Amino acid sequence: MPIKPDPRITPARGDLAAASLEGKVMADRYAEPRAMTVAAAVAPLKVAADPYGPLDSTLLYGQQFDVYDTREGWCWGQAVADGYVGYVPEATLADGALPATHKVAMPMTHLYTAPDVKTEPVGMLFMNSAVQVEAEEGVFAQLSGGVYAHRSHLADESAADFVAVARMFLHAPYLWGGNSAQGIDCSGLVQAALMRAGRDCPRDSDMQEAMPGEAVDPDGTLQKGDLVFWKGHVGIMVTGSSLLHATEYTLRVMEEPFKRARKRIAAAGLEVTSVKRLG
Repeated sequence: MPIKPDPRITPARGDLAAASLEGKVMADRYAEPRAMTVAAAVAPLKVAADPYGPLDSTLLYGQQFDVYDTREGWCWGQAVADGYVGYVPEATLADGALPATHKVAMPMTHLYTAPDVKTEPVGMLFMNSAVQVEAEEGVFAQLSGGVYAHRSHLADESAADFVAVARMFLHAPYLWGGNSAQGIDCSGLVQAALMRAGRDCPRDSDMQEAMPGEAVDPDGTLQKGDLVFWKGHVGIMVTGSSLLHATEYTLRVMEEPFKRARKRIAAAGLEVTSVKRLG
């Protein structure tokens, strides 16, 4: 029996689908993607073209978004980084793909009009934003567009320890659909940390639970880097006994004893569904 495509990562509607899906899904017509780049610090990605609708995810500056349809100020397409499909405001995108050289390596960094910390910042970028460094001046890097960022906040290689990256988000505010220090949810935290470490990672916790990895007994010995899953929730073990997660309980990223978190979540009716140790 054919498996129904996951609409979250399948660029297909009844009236339109990606040309690559012709013969695989039914649609009135098929289209080739138009490569566009996120030109805002953070762009909302939504399941519907509705400015007041719920947030599904966010895209970050410099990330590529393949567009299949544009109408009434909204672009419908697919994020290249994780395959997520949805609607993005046209005003937050620019034509073409950015030839990025670096990514933002800190949770956030200011942008300046001059290589001087005493100048007033004109913007901010968030971790995993892709940038093009055109020149260096002292401790600053000049980016495309003529703005400057501190060189130590940028990296041209992946982080070695995704758990250490995740801990950088401690106390960041919780935001459903968020994946930056401006606001982040549980699966967004896992995704941001793994992507900074150069690892592919899907957007939602159920997708992350299906990633390849070693199944671990939640009642056994856990270790740093283990991912703990509940229905609709995920956290990262930062030690064998401490859990880091973005939680609605405090509306922030918090670190707490795993046993305490497990007991509290169980009291709300949710038991651990699995623990995964990534290879």
